[in-house]
Amino acid sequence: MAMPPLQTQLEIIRSGTVEILPEGELEKKLARGIADNRPLRIKEGFDPTAPDIHLGHTVGLRKLKQFQDLGHQVVLIVGDYTGMVGDPSGRSTTRPRLTESEVRENAETYQRQFFKVLDRAKTEVRYNGEWFSKMSFIDIMHLASRITVARMLERDDFENRFRTGEPISIHEMFYPLMQAYDSVAMLADLEIGGTDQKFNLLTGRQIQGDYGVEPQVILTVPILAGTDGVQRMSKSTGNYIGIDEPPGEMLGKTMSIPDALIGAYFELVADVPVTRVVEVKRLLDSGRVNPRDLKLELAETLVRMYHGAEQAATAKAAFVRQFSERRAPADMETFVVRTASSTMRLAEIVHASALAESLSDAKRKIQQGGVRIDDVPHNDPQEMVSTAQPFVLNVGKRFFKRVEFVPLTAGGD
Repeated sequence: MAMPPLQTQLEIIRSGTVEILPEGELEKKLARGIADNRPLRIKEGFDPTAPDIHLGHTVGLRKLKQFQDLGHQVVLIVGDYTGMVGDPSGRSTTRPRLTESEVRENAETYQRQFFKVLDRAKTEVRYNGEWFSKMSFIDIMHLASRITVARMLERDDFENRFRTGEPISIHEMFYPLMQAYDSVAMLADLEIGGTDQKFNLLTGRQIQGDYGVEPQVILTVPILAGTDGVQRMSKSTGNYIGIDEPPGEMLGKTMSIPDALIGAYFELVADVPVTRVVEVKRLLDSGRVNPRDLKLELAETLVRMYHGAEQAATAKAAFVRQFSERRAPADMETFVVRTASSTMRLAEIVHASALAESLSDAKRKIQQGGVRIDDVPHNDPQEMVSTAQPFVLNVGKRFFKRVEFVPLTAGGD
């Protein structure tokens, strides 16, 4: 099948990107590929530091899918060796090192999750242990000689850590070189990464040239903010939405994102027409729509993308039932309290039921109006609650438990 014309390809590739460097080289590579009917090799790497691929990863994966649709060859690198080093990009401290078995276990789930976005038939998946496990120490020295310490310290994260006296381990400095050598091994024409990956991607161009391989073009995509609205979406910080999470959890997490992120999420991770993205941003700016309604549309779209229309409709209905109508879920957990008293302090109940991290956290949640008993607000942490009857305890928007009291008898537990 013939590839689309050059300008059509460039228009699609440029959409949603931050930088293409050097763009002139991309045009030459594409023109040559069209003339020779030879697909470009488009590379991106993923380190399996945790089992889940999250929405932040899909920003790059969706760009890879565009390249597939244009007729190019996508190469995914599963970093079983780089994963044991840990990417220092954007880090202020050394990452904890994972064992080989931990990385391998996480990597097993990656391939299945990749193909929720990509076309399996048009994807080449490789583990970088294929080449790194065969390197001798001389090979490693040869690779390390291709870059200076001064050049490595030009990285913002390394420079900041060096200036503040934060330790930098030698093995961390190998990460950009290892990622770069992946591009050598795969003969990559273009590599995709987040904006924080720019140093690593440019190092790939340099190392490819040193090894006699035509340098890759680099393409950076935006970094998706996590559910906290502050830090980048990350498995290590826990502010992520995994694409393999249950439908209800995915929808609930999406509904928890700050309103300020709605437009970016529609643009970067949702399968909606560009015209709808523009309309969503216009509505948000106008203030004529409740952001919650747009967020629910976004959440339903994401669940539909990864779990199907039926699951999306079910998750949406459950959310509306639970939150919009303030009704407790039918399958909520039951928490049993053993007590010899006819009453118990509210803050102690909230803490004991594991709906607050500490007694002080329970008091704060109660005082902020986030605690209800049988859908009735209770704002006094010192309130003595009757233990005569079970009730539904609701903390915040998403957490419900049925609390039952079992009397303690003398001499028993």
